Amino acid sequence: MSPAIVHFDDVTVCYGRRPAIHHLTASWPAGSMVALMGPNGAGKSTLLRALLGWQPLATGRITIAGSPVADARPRIGYLPQRTLVDWDFPVSVRTVVEMGRFPRRGAFHAFTAADSQAVDAALDEMGLTQVQDRQLAVLSGGQQQRTLLARTLSSGADIVLLDEPFVGLDPASVADLIHRLRTWAGQGRLVVAALHDIALARRCFDQALLIRTHLIAAGPIAEALDDHHLAEAYGSDYATPHAASAAEGALHDHGDH
Repeated sequence: MSPAIVHFDDVTVCYGRRPAIHHLTASWPAGSMVALMGPNGAGKSTLLRALLGWQPLATGRITIAGSPVADARPRIGYLPQRTLVDWDFPVSVRTVVEMGRFPRRGAFHAFTAADSQAVDAALDEMGLTQVQDRQLAVLSGGQQQRTLLARTLSSGADIVLLDEPFVGLDPASVADLIHRLRTWAGQGRLVVAALHDIALARRCFDQALLIRTHLIAAGPIAEALDDHHLAEAYGSDYATPHAASAAEGALHDHGDH
Protein backbone atom coordinates (compact mmCIF):
# COMPACT_ATOMS: atom_id res chain seq x y z
CA MET A 1 0.00 0.00 0.00
CA SER A 2 1.14 3.55 -0.73
CA PRO A 3 2.19 5.67 2.25
CA ALA A 4 -0.43 7.85 3.93
CA ILE A 5 -0.82 11.25 2.32
CA VAL A 6 -3.63 12.58 4.55
CA HIS A 7 -3.54 12.07 8.30
CA PHE A 8 -6.14 13.01 10.91
CA ASP A 9 -4.71 13.14 14.41
CA ASP A 10 -7.27 13.37 17.26
CA VAL A 11 -9.48 15.66 15.18
CA THR A 12 -12.54 17.23 16.81
CA VAL A 13 -14.83 19.69 15.00
CA CYS A 14 -17.65 21.48 16.81
CA TYR A 15 -20.65 23.58 15.87
CA GLY A 16 -21.02 25.71 18.95
CA ARG A 17 -20.63 23.25 21.79
CA ARG A 18 -21.88 20.27 19.81
CA PRO A 19 -19.15 18.00 18.39
CA ALA A 20 -19.83 17.03 14.77
CA ILE A 21 -16.59 15.01 14.69
CA HIS A 22 -14.81 14.02 17.86
CA HIS A 23 -11.31 12.65 18.47
CA LEU A 24 -10.91 11.01 15.08
CA THR A 25 -7.56 9.52 14.10
CA ALA A 26 -7.14 7.95 10.67
CA SER A 27 -4.99 8.02 7.53
CA TRP A 28 -5.66 7.87 3.80
CA PRO A 29 -3.05 6.46 1.40
CA ALA A 30 -2.20 7.99 -1.96
CA GLY A 31 -3.39 6.11 -5.03
CA SER A 32 -6.55 4.82 -3.36
CA MET A 33 -10.32 5.27 -3.61
CA VAL A 34 -11.77 5.94 -0.17
CA ALA A 35 -15.50 5.66 0.58
CA LEU A 36 -16.40 8.07 3.38
CA MET A 37 -19.46 6.41 4.92
CA GLY A 38 -21.93 6.96 7.72
CA PRO A 39 -25.58 7.85 8.34
CA ASN A 40 -27.02 11.33 7.86
CA GLY A 41 -25.51 13.64 10.44
CA ALA A 42 -22.46 11.42 10.92
CA GLY A 43 -20.08 14.26 10.01
CA LYS A 44 -18.99 13.28 6.50
CA SER A 45 -19.35 16.73 4.93
CA THR A 46 -17.91 18.32 8.06
CA LEU A 47 -14.79 16.16 7.78
CA LEU A 48 -14.32 17.17 4.15
CA ARG A 49 -14.73 20.84 5.07
CA ALA A 50 -12.17 20.46 7.83
CA LEU A 51 -9.71 18.92 5.38
CA LEU A 52 -10.28 21.88 3.06
CA GLY A 53 -9.45 24.22 5.92
CA TRP A 54 -12.96 25.68 5.96
CA GLN A 55 -13.87 24.38 9.41
CA PRO A 56 -11.73 25.14 12.48
CA LEU A 57 -10.57 22.26 14.65
CA ALA A 58 -11.40 22.11 18.34
CA THR A 59 -8.70 19.50 18.92
CA GLY A 60 -6.01 17.74 16.92
CA ARG A 61 -4.56 18.47 13.52
CA ILE A 62 -4.80 17.43 9.87
CA THR A 63 -1.67 17.07 7.76
CA ILE A 64 -1.07 16.44 4.07
CA ALA A 65 2.22 14.68 3.41
CA GLY A 66 3.33 15.99 6.80
CA SER A 67 2.44 19.63 6.07
CA PRO A 68 -0.41 21.67 7.56
CA VAL A 69 -3.53 21.89 5.39
CA ALA A 70 -3.00 25.63 4.86
CA ASP A 71 0.32 24.93 3.15
CA ALA A 72 -1.05 22.22 0.87
CA ARG A 73 -4.39 23.70 -0.23
CA PRO A 74 -3.51 23.77 -4.00
CA ARG A 75 -3.14 19.98 -3.85
CA ILE A 76 -6.84 19.55 -3.04
CA GLY A 77 -9.74 19.52 -5.49
CA TYR A 78 -13.33 19.57 -4.21
CA LEU A 79 -16.70 18.70 -5.75
CA PRO A 80 -19.62 19.84 -3.57
CA GLN A 81 -23.01 18.18 -3.39
CA ARG A 82 -25.00 18.79 -6.58
CA THR A 83 -27.75 20.53 -4.61
CA LEU A 84 -25.24 23.22 -3.60
CA VAL A 85 -24.29 24.13 -7.18
CA ASP A 86 -26.23 26.74 -9.17
CA TRP A 87 -26.40 24.81 -12.42
CA ASP A 88 -28.39 27.63 -14.08
CA PHE A 89 -25.62 30.21 -13.60
CA PRO A 90 -24.75 31.55 -17.08
CA VAL A 91 -21.24 30.20 -17.54
CA SER A 92 -19.62 28.05 -20.20
CA VAL A 93 -18.00 24.68 -19.63
CA ARG A 94 -14.58 26.07 -20.51
CA THR A 95 -14.94 28.97 -18.07
CA VAL A 96 -15.73 26.55 -15.25
CA VAL A 97 -12.67 24.45 -16.08
CA GLU A 98 -10.50 27.58 -16.23
CA MET A 99 -11.51 28.32 -12.64
CA GLY A 100 -9.40 25.34 -11.62
CA ARG A 101 -6.29 27.38 -12.43
CA PHE A 102 -7.18 30.24 -10.05
CA PRO A 103 -5.60 28.75 -6.87
CA ARG A 104 -2.24 28.55 -8.66
CA ARG A 105 -2.25 31.83 -10.60
CA GLY A 106 -4.84 34.04 -8.87
CA ALA A 107 -8.23 35.04 -10.22
CA PHE A 108 -7.03 38.36 -11.64
CA HIS A 109 -3.79 37.35 -13.38
CA ALA A 110 -3.66 36.84 -17.13
CA PHE A 111 -3.82 33.28 -18.41
CA THR A 112 -0.52 31.85 -19.64
CA ALA A 113 0.05 29.32 -22.38
CA ALA A 114 0.60 26.69 -19.67
CA ASP A 115 -2.79 27.53 -18.16
CA SER A 116 -4.53 27.13 -21.50
CA GLN A 117 -2.76 23.85 -22.15
CA ALA A 118 -3.84 22.50 -18.75
CA VAL A 119 -7.46 23.47 -19.46
CA ASP A 120 -7.35 21.91 -22.95
CA ALA A 121 -5.91 18.69 -21.55
CA ALA A 122 -8.55 18.49 -18.80
CA LEU A 123 -11.38 19.06 -21.28
CA ASP A 124 -9.99 16.37 -23.54
CA GLU A 125 -9.51 13.82 -20.75
CA MET A 126 -13.06 14.36 -19.51
CA GLY A 127 -14.52 14.12 -23.04
CA LEU A 128 -15.79 17.71 -22.99
CA THR A 129 -13.85 19.35 -25.84
CA GLN A 130 -16.86 19.30 -28.17
CA VAL A 131 -19.14 20.97 -25.61
CA GLN A 132 -16.67 23.43 -24.06
CA ASP A 133 -18.55 26.48 -25.37
CA ARG A 134 -21.96 25.33 -24.14
CA GLN A 135 -23.63 26.72 -21.06
CA LEU A 136 -23.37 24.51 -18.00
CA ALA A 137 -27.16 24.52 -17.60
CA VAL A 138 -27.83 22.66 -20.88
CA LEU A 139 -25.58 19.70 -20.09
CA SER A 140 -26.67 16.33 -18.79
CA GLY A 141 -26.05 15.52 -15.13
CA GLY A 142 -23.10 13.34 -16.06
CA GLN A 143 -21.56 16.06 -18.23
CA GLN A 144 -21.99 18.58 -15.42
CA GLN A 145 -20.13 16.33 -12.99
CA ARG A 146 -17.40 15.75 -15.57
CA THR A 147 -17.09 19.53 -15.96
CA LEU A 148 -16.39 19.88 -12.25
CA LEU A 149 -13.94 16.98 -12.45
CA ALA A 150 -12.20 18.73 -15.35
CA ARG A 151 -11.92 21.86 -13.20
CA THR A 152 -10.15 19.77 -10.56
CA LEU A 153 -7.95 18.11 -13.18
CA SER A 154 -6.86 21.46 -14.64
CA SER A 155 -5.74 22.60 -11.19
CA GLY A 156 -3.21 19.79 -10.91
CA ALA A 157 -4.74 18.59 -7.62
CA ASP A 158 -3.69 15.11 -6.52
CA ILE A 159 -6.25 14.85 -3.69
CA VAL A 160 -9.86 14.83 -4.91
CA LEU A 161 -12.76 15.19 -2.46
CA LEU A 162 -16.31 14.50 -3.65
CA ASP A 163 -19.44 15.04 -1.56
CA GLU A 164 -22.25 12.71 -2.68
CA PRO A 165 -21.06 12.73 -6.32
CA PHE A 166 -23.45 10.02 -7.57
CA VAL A 167 -26.73 11.52 -6.35
CA GLY A 168 -29.00 12.45 -9.24
CA LEU A 169 -26.96 10.67 -11.90
CA ASP A 170 -28.38 7.98 -14.18
CA PRO A 171 -26.72 4.54 -14.03
CA ALA A 172 -24.62 5.11 -17.16
CA SER A 173 -23.25 8.36 -15.74
CA VAL A 174 -22.46 6.63 -12.44
CA ALA A 175 -20.50 3.95 -14.28
CA ASP A 176 -18.64 6.56 -16.32
CA LEU A 177 -17.76 8.58 -13.22
CA ILE A 178 -16.49 5.49 -11.38
CA HIS A 179 -14.30 4.59 -14.36
CA ARG A 180 -12.74 8.07 -14.40
CA LEU A 181 -12.15 8.11 -10.64
CA ARG A 182 -10.50 4.70 -10.80
CA THR A 183 -8.22 6.00 -13.54
CA TRP A 184 -7.23 8.93 -11.32
CA ALA A 185 -6.49 6.64 -8.39
CA GLY A 186 -4.44 4.44 -10.70
CA GLN A 187 -2.37 7.50 -11.58
CA GLY A 188 -1.52 7.98 -7.90
CA ARG A 189 -4.20 10.45 -6.85
CA LEU A 190 -6.17 10.08 -3.63
CA VAL A 191 -9.92 10.00 -4.37
CA VAL A 192 -12.31 10.39 -1.44
CA ALA A 193 -16.08 10.26 -1.91
CA ALA A 194 -18.74 10.74 0.76
CA LEU A 195 -21.61 8.45 -0.19
CA HIS A 196 -24.49 6.34 1.10
CA ASP A 197 -24.60 3.44 -1.38
CA ILE A 198 -23.03 0.54 0.50
CA ALA A 199 -23.14 -1.83 -2.46
CA LEU A 200 -21.42 0.71 -4.70
CA ALA A 201 -18.76 1.35 -2.06
CA ARG A 202 -18.05 -2.35 -1.63
CA ARG A 203 -17.77 -2.95 -5.36
CA CYS A 204 -15.85 0.11 -6.51
CA PHE A 205 -13.75 1.46 -3.61
CA ASP A 206 -10.72 -0.13 -1.99
CA GLN A 207 -10.66 1.79 1.32
CA ALA A 208 -13.37 3.06 3.66
CA LEU A 209 -13.70 5.42 6.60
CA LEU A 210 -16.89 4.68 8.52
CA ILE A 211 -17.99 7.26 11.06
CA ARG A 212 -20.87 8.25 13.27
CA THR A 213 -19.34 11.51 14.53
CA HIS A 214 -16.60 9.24 15.92
CA LEU A 215 -14.51 6.64 14.14
CA ILE A 216 -16.14 3.23 13.79
CA ALA A 217 -13.81 1.58 11.27
CA ALA A 218 -11.14 2.46 8.73
CA GLY A 219 -9.06 0.46 6.30
CA PRO A 220 -9.61 -2.02 3.44
CA ILE A 221 -13.20 -1.93 2.24
CA ALA A 222 -14.17 -5.50 3.17
CA GLU A 223 -12.94 -5.07 6.74
CA ALA A 224 -14.21 -1.55 7.37
CA LEU A 225 -17.65 -2.21 5.89
CA ASP A 226 -18.34 -5.60 7.41
CA ASP A 227 -21.86 -6.18 8.76
CA HIS A 228 -20.84 -5.65 12.38
CA HIS A 229 -19.37 -2.21 11.71
CA LEU A 230 -22.27 -1.18 9.47
CA ALA A 231 -24.81 -2.19 12.12
CA GLU A 232 -22.89 -0.12 14.67
CA ALA A 233 -22.89 2.88 12.35
CA TYR A 234 -26.44 2.74 11.03
CA GLY A 235 -28.24 1.02 13.89
CA SER A 236 -31.78 -0.10 13.10
CA ASP A 237 -31.57 1.58 9.68
CA TYR A 238 -29.01 -0.94 8.47
CA ALA A 239 -30.06 -3.97 6.45
CA THR A 240 -27.51 -6.28 4.85
CA PRO A 241 -27.47 -5.29 1.16
CA HIS A 242 -27.72 -8.60 -0.70
CA ALA A 243 -29.33 -7.12 -3.82
CA ALA A 244 -27.15 -5.21 -6.27
CA SER A 245 -27.94 -1.55 -6.65
CA ALA A 246 -28.90 0.04 -9.95
CA ALA A 247 -25.47 1.62 -10.10
CA GLU A 248 -23.81 -1.74 -9.58
CA GLY A 249 -25.87 -3.18 -12.43
CA ALA A 250 -24.80 -0.34 -14.64
CA LEU A 251 -21.16 -1.12 -13.91
CA HIS A 252 -21.73 -4.68 -15.12
CA ASP A 253 -23.52 -3.45 -18.22
CA HIS A 254 -20.64 -1.15 -19.14
CA GLY A 255 -17.96 -3.76 -18.58
CA ASP A 256 -16.35 -1.82 -15.74
CA HIS A 257 -14.23 -4.37 -13.96
